[in-house]
Amino acid sequence: MITVNAMGDNCPIPVIKTKKAMQALTGPETIEVLVDNEIAVQNVTKMAAAQGGEVSSEKLGEKEFKVTIKMQGAPASAEAEEAVCTPDRKGDTIVVVSSDRMGSGNDELGKVLIKGFIFAVTQLDTLPKKMLFYNGGATLTAEGSDSLEDLKSLEAQGVEILTCGTCLDYYHLKEKLAVGSVTNMYAIVEAMAEAGRIIRP
Repeated sequence: MITVNAMGDNCPIPVIKTKKAMQALTGPETIEVLVDNEIAVQNVTKMAAAQGGEVSSEKLGEKEFKVTIKMQGAPASAEAEEAVCTPDRKGDTIVVVSSDRMGSGNDELGKVLIKGFIFAVTQLDTLPKKMLFYNGGATLTAEGSDSLEDLKSLEAQGVEILTCGTCLDYYHLKEKLAVGSVTNMYAIVEAMAEAGRIIRP
């Protein structure tokens, strides 16, 4: 495990430090990058994924984030690509998830599809501003969910993950919420009313 401490560093320093660590690899290795802002998470994530890394990220605390990059070795591209500072990748889209499965038909297939859907959201060029989870969708943000790693990665990049408190209570999951925060129906309606675009799986 290699740790890159980029706390307090402004862009493009976190990207440059991470790229140097990646280029110095001699075999399979995991790199942990510590940063203090969501934009740095977005920039490091984008660069590492472009270099063939398997990337995940997590919000550890207020102004404390960790990006984990699994590499099979140094990047194949030896070109010294310029480190760029891209602006915030979040748009005004809101993703609304009301079930723990996607579509109707086979339930097992539906659960596979919703996991794939959430992963696909992490790959968007423009990330959603918020993701709202209610009814059966509330189970996706609780302990045991197959989508926690992807949701934590989205949260670390500044996407608000909000889950209906009434729904968590109903499913007895209030103490098991593992990502994001609890919200209420008034806030859900307000967020949907203000959204530039709403995506429903």
